[in-house]
Amino acid sequence: IRINDPAPIMRAAGDAIELASMTFGFPPAGPKGGPVFNFRSEGRQFGNSNRCLVPASAFFEFTGTKYPKAKHRFTLNGSPLMAIAGLWREAAGNKPSTFTMLTTEPCADVAPYHNRQIVILPKAQWADWLGPPEAQPALEPLPAGSLKVEQLRKGADQPANGRLAL
Repeated sequence: IRINDPAPIMRAAGDAIELASMTFGFPPAGPKGGPVFNFRSEGRQFGNSNRCLVPASAFFEFTGTKYPKAKHRFTLNGSPLMAIAGLWREAAGNKPSTFTMLTTEPCADVAPYHNRQIVILPKAQWADWLGPPEAQPALEPLPAGSLKVEQLRKGADQPANGRLAL
């Protein structure tokens, strides 16, 4: 999904979980800002927030300084699906309902590629994240070895041997 595109999210609806389509990215807070698509989780409590899960089969990170940048695909080992901790907001005026993804420090698998990562919740924590306010699970990086990374595209500043030139 790209910023401002519609995408499915999972959210609590009474005693059930529903799938809803929302636009990716909270509207900007001011006239000069852009949409908020990643939201820092450290030091924050989300008990009274509209919490959601963003289902995904993979996420991507890009490295390098020249276009096109190297493209890396991350998947969850042992599972075709992951769920990203997110927040959602109701539609306002002529604007649709929106969602953003929470981020945290990178796990060992992501750190070589980026200084932040999305919060991927283990399946055992999905119900807690969507549950009552007091049931907020810890929002932490995954243990090392949880993610598989594949390079999908070489970057323009990557030499023939495949290593990134820094």
